[in-house]
Amino acid sequence: MPEGDTVWQTAKRLDTALAGKVLTRSDLRVPKYATADLTGRTVLDVTPRGKHLLTRIEGGLTLHSHLRMDGTWRVYANGRRWSGGGLAHQIRVILGTADLTAVGYRLPVLELLRTPDEDRVVGHLGPDLLGPDWNPELALANLLADPARPLGEALLDQRNLAGIGNIYKSELCFLLGATPGSPSAHSPPTARPSSPPSPSDSWKPTANAPSARPPAPSQPPPRPALRPTAPQASAPRPLRLRPRTPPLPPLRHPHPHGRPGRRLPRAPHVLVPHLPGRTGSGHHRTPQNSAPYD
Repeated sequence: MPEGDTVWQTAKRLDTALAGKVLTRSDLRVPKYATADLTGRTVLDVTPRGKHLLTRIEGGLTLHSHLRMDGTWRVYANGRRWSGGGLAHQIRVILGTADLTAVGYRLPVLELLRTPDEDRVVGHLGPDLLGPDWNPELALANLLADPARPLGEALLDQRNLAGIGNIYKSELCFLLGATPGSPSAHSPPTARPSSPPSPSDSWKPTANAPSARPPAPSQPPPRPALRPTAPQASAPRPLRLRPRTPPLPPLRHPHPHGRPGRRLPRAPHVLVPHLPGRTGSGHHRTPQNSAPYD
Protein backbone atom coordinates (compact mmCIF):
# COMPACT_ATOMS: atom_id res chain seq x y z
CA MET A 1 0.00 0.00 0.00
CA PRO A 2 1.36 3.49 -0.81
CA GLU A 3 2.51 5.19 2.37
CA GLY A 4 2.19 8.75 3.53
CA ASP A 5 5.10 10.14 1.51
CA THR A 6 3.76 8.64 -1.74
CA VAL A 7 0.31 10.07 -1.08
CA TRP A 8 1.88 13.45 -0.23
CA GLN A 9 3.76 13.52 -3.54
CA THR A 10 0.60 12.51 -5.43
CA ALA A 11 -1.33 15.32 -3.75
CA LYS A 12 1.40 17.78 -4.68
CA ARG A 13 1.24 16.78 -8.37
CA LEU A 14 -2.55 17.00 -8.40
CA ASP A 15 -2.53 20.35 -6.62
CA THR A 16 -0.03 21.75 -9.14
CA ALA A 17 -2.13 20.52 -12.05
CA LEU A 18 -5.64 21.39 -10.81
CA ALA A 19 -5.59 24.01 -8.05
CA GLY A 20 -7.06 27.36 -9.12
CA LYS A 21 -8.31 26.02 -12.47
CA VAL A 22 -11.84 25.50 -13.76
CA LEU A 23 -12.90 21.96 -14.56
CA THR A 24 -13.81 21.53 -18.22
CA ARG A 25 -14.36 17.77 -17.89
CA SER A 26 -15.77 15.72 -15.06
CA ASP A 27 -16.46 11.99 -15.15
CA LEU A 28 -17.02 9.97 -11.95
CA ARG A 29 -17.26 6.33 -13.01
CA VAL A 30 -18.83 5.13 -9.78
CA PRO A 31 -22.51 4.12 -9.87
CA LYS A 32 -23.42 6.25 -6.87
CA TYR A 33 -21.96 9.43 -8.42
CA ALA A 34 -22.37 8.67 -12.12
CA THR A 35 -24.73 11.63 -12.60
CA ALA A 36 -22.62 14.12 -10.61
CA ASP A 37 -21.29 16.93 -12.83
CA LEU A 38 -18.45 19.09 -11.55
CA THR A 39 -17.87 20.92 -14.84
CA GLY A 40 -17.53 24.69 -14.43
CA ARG A 41 -16.38 24.51 -10.79
CA THR A 42 -12.92 25.63 -9.67
CA VAL A 43 -10.59 23.26 -7.85
CA LEU A 44 -9.49 24.95 -4.64
CA ASP A 45 -6.73 22.59 -3.48
CA VAL A 46 -5.70 18.97 -3.13
CA THR A 47 -4.71 18.11 0.45
CA PRO A 48 -3.25 14.84 1.77
CA ARG A 49 -4.35 13.55 5.15
CA GLY A 50 -2.39 10.47 6.12
CA LYS A 51 -3.06 8.08 3.24
CA HIS A 52 -6.20 9.93 2.13
CA LEU A 53 -6.56 12.50 -0.65
CA LEU A 54 -9.01 15.39 -0.32
CA THR A 55 -9.72 17.35 -3.51
CA ARG A 56 -11.68 20.42 -2.47
CA ILE A 57 -13.89 21.95 -5.15
CA GLU A 58 -15.80 25.19 -5.35
CA GLY A 59 -19.27 25.01 -3.88
CA GLY A 60 -18.36 23.26 -0.63
CA LEU A 61 -17.61 19.87 -2.18
CA THR A 62 -14.73 17.47 -1.51
CA LEU A 63 -13.74 14.49 -3.62
CA HIS A 64 -12.31 11.92 -1.21
CA SER A 65 -10.11 9.12 -2.59
CA HIS A 66 -7.85 6.43 -1.17
CA LEU A 67 -5.27 4.48 -3.15
CA ARG A 68 -5.25 1.32 -1.00
CA MET A 69 -3.09 -1.31 -2.76
CA ASP A 70 -3.59 -0.71 -6.49
CA GLY A 71 -4.89 2.85 -6.89
CA THR A 72 -2.96 5.59 -8.67
CA TRP A 73 -3.45 9.10 -10.03
CA ARG A 74 -1.88 10.21 -13.30
CA VAL A 75 -1.70 13.68 -14.88
CA TYR A 76 -1.62 14.00 -18.68
CA ALA A 77 -1.34 16.95 -20.99
CA ASN A 78 -4.38 17.42 -23.20
CA GLY A 79 -3.92 15.76 -26.54
CA ARG A 80 -1.39 13.25 -25.20
CA ARG A 81 -2.04 9.53 -24.96
CA TRP A 82 -2.97 8.21 -21.53
CA SER A 83 -0.34 5.59 -20.82
CA GLY A 84 1.21 4.03 -17.75
CA GLY A 85 -1.81 4.15 -15.47
CA GLY A 86 -3.73 1.10 -16.59
CA LEU A 87 -6.49 -0.04 -18.92
CA ALA A 88 -9.48 2.07 -19.89
CA HIS A 89 -11.95 -0.01 -17.89
CA GLN A 90 -9.90 0.64 -14.73
CA ILE A 91 -10.51 4.40 -14.81
CA ARG A 92 -12.66 5.59 -11.90
CA VAL A 93 -12.50 9.39 -12.22
CA ILE A 94 -11.48 12.00 -14.80
CA LEU A 95 -10.93 15.66 -13.88
CA GLY A 96 -9.89 17.82 -16.82
CA THR A 97 -8.90 21.46 -17.17
CA ALA A 98 -8.00 23.57 -20.19
CA ASP A 99 -4.47 22.15 -20.37
CA LEU A 100 -4.18 19.09 -18.11
CA THR A 101 -6.25 16.05 -17.20
CA ALA A 102 -6.04 14.05 -13.97
CA VAL A 103 -7.09 10.41 -14.22
CA GLY A 104 -7.62 8.07 -11.27
CA TYR A 105 -7.10 4.36 -11.89
CA ARG A 106 -8.33 1.48 -9.72
CA LEU A 107 -9.41 3.72 -6.85
CA PRO A 108 -11.17 1.46 -4.33
CA VAL A 109 -12.44 4.45 -2.33
CA LEU A 110 -14.02 7.37 -4.17
CA GLU A 111 -16.81 9.48 -2.74
CA LEU A 112 -18.15 12.97 -3.15
CA LEU A 113 -19.09 14.69 0.10
CA ARG A 114 -19.55 18.13 1.52
CA THR A 115 -16.41 19.81 2.80
CA PRO A 116 -17.75 20.30 6.38
CA ASP A 117 -18.23 16.51 6.54
CA GLU A 118 -14.56 15.63 5.95
CA ASP A 119 -14.17 14.59 9.58
CA ARG A 120 -16.47 11.69 8.82
CA VAL A 121 -13.75 10.05 6.68
CA VAL A 122 -10.50 11.42 8.20
CA GLY A 123 -11.49 12.54 11.68
CA HIS A 124 -10.28 9.29 13.25
CA LEU A 125 -6.68 9.79 12.09
CA GLY A 126 -3.90 10.65 14.49
CA PRO A 127 -1.19 13.28 13.92
CA ASP A 128 -0.03 13.33 10.31
CA LEU A 129 3.71 12.86 9.90
CA LEU A 130 3.76 15.21 6.90
CA GLY A 131 0.89 17.46 7.90
CA PRO A 132 0.75 20.77 9.74
CA ASP A 133 -0.86 19.04 12.73
CA TRP A 134 2.16 16.78 13.43
CA ASN A 135 2.68 16.42 17.19
CA PRO A 136 5.40 13.94 18.22
CA GLU A 137 4.41 14.03 21.90
CA LEU A 138 0.81 13.12 21.08
CA ALA A 139 1.92 10.40 18.67
CA LEU A 140 4.19 8.86 21.33
CA ALA A 141 1.41 9.02 23.91
CA ASN A 142 -0.92 7.23 21.49
CA LEU A 143 1.66 4.51 20.83
CA LEU A 144 2.23 3.90 24.55
CA ALA A 145 -1.45 4.03 25.49
CA ASP A 146 -1.54 0.23 25.34
CA PRO A 147 1.94 -0.95 26.48
CA ALA A 148 1.18 -4.62 25.78
CA ARG A 149 0.16 -4.03 22.16
CA PRO A 150 2.70 -5.23 19.54
CA LEU A 151 4.85 -2.37 18.32
CA GLY A 152 4.31 -3.11 14.62
CA GLU A 153 0.55 -3.19 15.06
CA ALA A 154 0.57 0.07 17.00
CA LEU A 155 2.64 1.81 14.31
CA LEU A 156 0.25 0.70 11.56
CA ASP A 157 -2.80 1.93 13.48
CA GLN A 158 -3.62 5.21 11.74
CA ARG A 159 -5.42 6.42 14.85
CA ASN A 160 -2.06 6.67 16.63
CA LEU A 161 -0.20 8.48 13.84
CA ALA A 162 -1.18 8.78 10.18
CA GLY A 163 0.97 7.82 7.21
CA ILE A 164 2.96 4.81 8.45
CA GLY A 165 2.95 1.64 6.31
CA ASN A 166 4.82 -1.64 6.31
CA ILE A 167 8.07 -0.17 4.97
CA TYR A 168 8.39 2.59 7.56
CA LYS A 169 7.11 0.26 10.28
CA SER A 170 9.97 -2.14 9.54
CA GLU A 171 12.54 0.67 9.36
CA LEU A 172 11.43 2.16 12.69
CA CYS A 173 11.56 -1.21 14.41
CA PHE A 174 15.06 -1.70 13.03
CA LEU A 175 16.23 1.68 14.31
CA LEU A 176 14.76 0.92 17.74
CA GLY A 177 16.33 -2.54 17.85
CA ALA A 178 12.94 -4.17 18.45
CA THR A 179 10.88 -6.72 16.56
CA PRO A 180 7.41 -5.77 15.29
CA GLY A 181 5.90 -8.32 17.65
CA SER A 182 7.49 -6.90 20.80
CA PRO A 183 5.32 -4.82 23.16
CA SER A 184 5.03 -1.12 22.42
CA ALA A 185 6.64 -0.18 25.73
CA HIS A 186 9.62 -2.47 25.08
CA SER A 187 11.68 0.21 23.34
CA PRO A 188 10.04 3.65 23.28
CA PRO A 189 11.68 6.19 21.00
CA THR A 190 12.64 8.48 23.91
CA ALA A 191 14.52 5.69 25.67
CA ARG A 192 16.96 5.11 22.83
CA PRO A 193 19.74 7.41 21.57
CA SER A 194 19.12 9.25 18.33
CA SER A 195 22.17 7.58 16.81
CA PRO A 196 24.20 4.55 17.89
CA PRO A 197 27.29 5.42 19.94
CA SER A 198 30.57 5.39 18.09
CA PRO A 199 33.45 3.20 19.25
CA SER A 200 35.33 6.32 20.38
CA ASP A 201 32.57 7.03 22.94
CA SER A 202 32.48 3.55 24.41
CA TRP A 203 35.12 4.38 27.06
CA LYS A 204 35.32 7.45 29.25
CA PRO A 205 37.89 8.03 32.02
CA THR A 206 36.68 8.14 35.61
CA ALA A 207 37.94 10.38 38.40
CA ASN A 208 40.65 7.91 39.53
CA ALA A 209 41.56 6.69 36.05
CA PRO A 210 44.23 8.32 33.91
CA SER A 211 43.05 10.53 31.11
CA ALA A 212 44.91 8.48 28.55
CA ARG A 213 42.97 5.86 26.68
CA PRO A 214 43.67 2.21 27.42
CA PRO A 215 45.99 0.54 24.98
CA ALA A 216 44.38 -1.03 21.99
CA PRO A 217 44.11 -4.80 22.19
CA SER A 218 46.86 -6.69 20.45
CA GLN A 219 46.14 -8.24 17.14
CA PRO A 220 44.98 -11.86 17.38
CA PRO A 221 47.40 -14.46 16.06
CA PRO A 222 46.88 -15.39 12.45
CA ARG A 223 44.68 -18.38 11.85
CA PRO A 224 46.44 -21.52 10.70
CA ALA A 225 46.20 -22.30 7.05
CA LEU A 226 43.53 -24.79 6.17
CA ARG A 227 45.78 -26.49 3.63
CA PRO A 228 49.56 -27.04 3.69
CA THR A 229 51.43 -24.40 1.80
CA ALA A 230 53.88 -26.89 0.25
CA PRO A 231 52.55 -29.80 -1.76
CA GLN A 232 53.21 -33.17 -0.20
CA ALA A 233 54.34 -36.12 -2.26
CA SER A 234 51.90 -38.98 -2.32
CA ALA A 235 51.79 -42.36 -4.02
CA PRO A 236 50.08 -42.28 -7.41
CA ARG A 237 46.58 -43.60 -7.35
CA PRO A 238 45.86 -46.55 -9.64
CA LEU A 239 43.84 -45.71 -12.69
CA ARG A 240 40.57 -47.56 -12.72
CA LEU A 241 38.95 -48.03 -16.07
CA ARG A 242 35.25 -48.60 -16.30
CA PRO A 243 34.49 -51.79 -18.25
CA ARG A 244 33.02 -51.07 -21.61
CA THR A 245 29.45 -52.18 -22.11
CA PRO A 246 29.24 -54.76 -24.89
CA PRO A 247 27.16 -53.62 -27.85
CA LEU A 248 23.68 -55.01 -28.28
CA PRO A 249 23.18 -57.55 -31.04
CA PRO A 250 21.61 -56.15 -34.20
CA LEU A 251 17.87 -56.56 -34.67
CA ARG A 252 16.92 -59.27 -37.13
CA HIS A 253 13.32 -58.17 -37.60
CA PRO A 254 11.88 -55.15 -39.45
CA HIS A 255 9.96 -54.06 -36.35
CA PRO A 256 12.01 -51.30 -34.68
CA HIS A 257 11.58 -52.85 -31.24
CA GLY A 258 11.73 -56.55 -32.01
CA ARG A 259 9.09 -59.17 -32.48
CA PRO A 260 5.51 -58.56 -31.32
CA GLY A 261 5.03 -59.83 -27.85
CA ARG A 262 8.73 -59.62 -26.96
CA ARG A 263 10.36 -57.24 -24.52
CA LEU A 264 12.33 -54.22 -25.69
CA PRO A 265 16.09 -54.87 -25.79
CA ARG A 266 16.92 -51.52 -24.10
CA ALA A 267 13.97 -51.60 -21.68
CA PRO A 268 13.28 -55.18 -20.62
CA HIS A 269 10.35 -54.10 -18.44
CA VAL A 270 8.37 -52.91 -21.51
CA LEU A 271 6.47 -55.53 -23.49
CA VAL A 272 5.82 -54.78 -27.17
CA PRO A 273 2.12 -55.43 -27.92
CA HIS A 274 0.95 -57.34 -30.93
CA LEU A 275 0.19 -54.91 -33.76
CA PRO A 276 -2.72 -55.48 -36.20
CA GLY A 277 -1.59 -56.61 -39.58
CA ARG A 278 1.29 -58.68 -38.24
CA THR A 279 0.49 -62.22 -39.32
CA GLY A 280 3.93 -63.47 -38.56
CA SER A 281 7.47 -62.45 -37.83
CA GLY A 282 9.28 -60.57 -40.51
CA HIS A 283 6.21 -58.91 -42.05
CA HIS A 284 5.37 -55.21 -42.10
CA ARG A 285 2.00 -53.70 -41.24
CA THR A 286 -0.48 -53.61 -44.05
CA PRO A 287 -1.37 -50.15 -45.36
CA GLN A 288 -5.05 -50.52 -44.48
CA ASN A 289 -4.25 -51.13 -40.79
CA SER A 290 -1.63 -48.38 -40.34
CA ALA A 291 -3.98 -45.37 -40.24
CA PRO A 292 -4.95 -45.57 -36.50
CA TYR A 293 -1.29 -45.41 -35.50
CA ASP A 294 -0.28 -42.39 -37.62
